[in-house]
Amino acid sequence: MAAAATPTAGVARARTCISSPHKMLMSRAAILSTTSNDASMTKLSSSSCISLSHSFLKKPNSVIMKSKRVITTKAVSSANETSPLPGLPIDLRGKRAFIAGIADDNGYGWAIAKSLAAAGAEILVGTWVPALNIFESSLRRGKFDESRVLPDGSLMEITKVYPMDAIFDGPEDVPEDIKTNKRYAGSSNWTVKELVESVKQDFGSIDILVHSLANGPEVAKPLLETSRFGYLAAISASSYSFISLLQNFVPIMNPGGATISLTYIAAERTIPGYGGGMSSAKAALESDTRVLAFEAGRKHKIRVNTISAGPLRSRAAKAIGFIDMMIEYSETNAPLLKELSAEEVGNAAAFLASPLASAITGTVLYVDNGLNVMAVSTDSPILEELHVPKEK
Repeated sequence: MAAAATPTAGVARARTCISSPHKMLMSRAAILSTTSNDASMTKLSSSSCISLSHSFLKKPNSVIMKSKRVITTKAVSSANETSPLPGLPIDLRGKRAFIAGIADDNGYGWAIAKSLAAAGAEILVGTWVPALNIFESSLRRGKFDESRVLPDGSLMEITKVYPMDAIFDGPEDVPEDIKTNKRYAGSSNWTVKELVESVKQDFGSIDILVHSLANGPEVAKPLLETSRFGYLAAISASSYSFISLLQNFVPIMNPGGATISLTYIAAERTIPGYGGGMSSAKAALESDTRVLAFEAGRKHKIRVNTISAGPLRSRAAKAIGFIDMMIEYSETNAPLLKELSAEEVGNAAAFLASPLASAITGTVLYVDNGLNVMAVSTDSPILEELHVPKEK
């Protein structure tokens, strides 16, 4: 999928010759020709030639000045698939991305897929097995078409959707009750090892791996009341799943590739209500990001980063039960007083996956309107007399 077309701008160079009996001076002037809807702007055609002459012959040493318009070649109207883009673009043409954890069109995983696609990457998706049929059906019926629209007006294409359950490394790890579960009926090769083998057979390799999944069955419980099962389940689904995916994908990732996961400020700060071991799982994910950055970087030339995203009103976040309050808190207390959009997180991920971030690895990138830098709530009554700046 091609990235945005090159702006149709042409530059004409004109030479002004200033001569006198004693010396000859040459200067260059650049004439910028652009296309505009503003009728007041002059449109210079490549087929036209404007010549202006001014003569001043008052004295023997007078200057004779002539200015001539040089005809330019026609500006290119659109970028070639393989031609370099102007400026510093995020260009992922020729790259293949696998995004693990997309089940609908309103989460960060979907937004990341859109941004990667807009930059030209081919998109593969891994969807939790019980949600697979609904997701694929929604895609076929056009339910997601409105949210598939890319900046150039085209629709994001998902090359293939794979069934996936990242809490199981291989078929030998799947318990009998899952094997016989109706929600898993009709799907195969969905453990991590089988998934990667399927991708290898279908495409050979990938360049970008995105981990966009988490689950804590006891997330509504305070940590002090969380069971061992609930705690380990949160760690397994939310952090070890990233290690397992990277461990198995690394052999088929091209050198210079990138991996991105999603974390949350609860890994570093106390967020009451974000329980069940999920804060511990996010802390583990951030720690693992640093260690894996070293190991995958040295052994495979793969970069490993994570994005600490602010609150989003996604289906998964609603399971926590107080996402609306967290969004309101962020809008009130963050340095940037606005609601965070999924697209902003997607664009940050596209940057981290691109050559523009080729020296960035092991990093936690905060995309939260700056909320992470705050040490006190600006709406606290104790700050009433400090005249905290408010958005006008």
